[in-house]
Amino acid sequence: MKLKFWGVRGSIPTSGPAYVRYGGNTPCIEVHTDDGTLLILDAGTGIRGLGEDLAAAGKSVTASILITHPHWDHIQGFPFFKPAFVPGNAITIIGPQRSDITLERIIADQMTNIYFPVQLHELKATIAFHSVLEDDFMIGSARIRTMYMNHPGYTVGYRIDADGKSLVYISDNEVFSTEMMKQATNFEPSILNLFQSTNGDANKRIYDFAQGADVLIHDATYTPQEYKDKVTWGHSHYQFALQVARKAAVKRLYLFHHEPSRSDDAMDAIVGRCAEIMNDARDAFICDAAREGDELTW
Repeated sequence: MKLKFWGVRGSIPTSGPAYVRYGGNTPCIEVHTDDGTLLILDAGTGIRGLGEDLAAAGKSVTASILITHPHWDHIQGFPFFKPAFVPGNAITIIGPQRSDITLERIIADQMTNIYFPVQLHELKATIAFHSVLEDDFMIGSARIRTMYMNHPGYTVGYRIDADGKSLVYISDNEVFSTEMMKQATNFEPSILNLFQSTNGDANKRIYDFAQGADVLIHDATYTPQEYKDKVTWGHSHYQFALQVARKAAVKRLYLFHHEPSRSDDAMDAIVGRCAEIMNDARDAFICDAAREGDELTW
């Protein structure tokens, strides 16, 4: 399995000299399994660069785009994904099911002529849609599992298992706690019930989902101090990301969905702080913050 980060920032793209090393594009990760299956995790602004790269290769593209949820930072790059404009390419867009609006309608709405000059139905590639709940299905040689995350709206995480290797992608997820529950007004009741019905620690849902993964990519938008003022915003702090990695016994953790104003130097400081925490806890896994352009093969 091979991955490449094309977008690692959360909420809104960021640019400027203070954001060069970690990058400023919103979420997008390219994943290839050993049999050549192409999976794309989220369609934030990072997918534009990925599309340019795929188009430059001069080959037809068959890809599945796995959307965690349709907040702007996770879908806003799709209208600029060059392979979608090429006849003969085949793209399947996968994302959480809602009862009030279809996944196709969500993607189409951001491409109406009010917002964008090219409409979804005008794209030349074959575009298909597949809505998921908490599901288990195959794409090529990859087994894909989804689980609802603790985030406003219907949001899923993805687990990819292929060729004896595993990757868990949890872009947007908040630690479930009593404090959070007291303030939760914008979360789906059915999702909160799933967490509340878990015996013991409600976050065990997440630990079990990521259990034994080779690679875990997890939301670490805030510092613990910042999180105190951001409860119910739907994101985690880096100490919780470390906790998930520890409880799930993963091999490698990437901190992800970086706060848009977090500079490169501030990111370095967070990575350093995580190293101190891990040293004190005698953690065995590897931890780093995701950077645009970073690649990993395992």
